Amino acid sequence: MRKPIHPPGAPKPLAPYTPAIELNGVVYLSGQIALNAAGELVNGSIEAETTQVMENLGALLGAAGLTHDDLVKVTIYLSDMAHYGTVNAVYGSYFKEAPPAREAIAVKGLPRGANVEISGIAGR
Repeated sequence: MRKPIHPPGAPKPLAPYTPAIELNGVVYLSGQIALNAAGELVNGSIEAETTQVMENLGALLGAAGLTHDDLVKVTIYLSDMAHYGTVNAVYGSYFKEAPPAREAIAVKGLPRGANVEISGIAGR
C-alpha cells in the first residue's frame, strides 16, 4: 500500500507531486531544492543551499521515522560542476555511517534557479 508523506511545516510542492511516498518499507523522496518553510529559495551561497536541501530531506525522512543514514541511493543535480566539491563537503557531514550510493550530474537548469537538487531512496 502506498503511503504519502507530507511533513508538517514543509514547503508546499511546486508542481503536482508528493514530497515522499513509502511502499513496502521503501521511501522514495522527490527532489528537494533549497526552499525554506515559507516556500522561499534560500540562496546566497552553495553551502546555504545545500544545507537547506539536506534539512528538507531530513524532514521528509523524519516524517517517515527515518534518518539520513537510512538513505540507500541519492541523485544530486547541480547547476554547475564547479559546486561539486562544496556540495560534497556539506552533504558528507550529514552521514554518521557509510553514505548512500549516488551520482552527481550537472543540468542546464533547476526549478526557481536553484543550484542544487537532491532526490533519494531510503529503506527500513
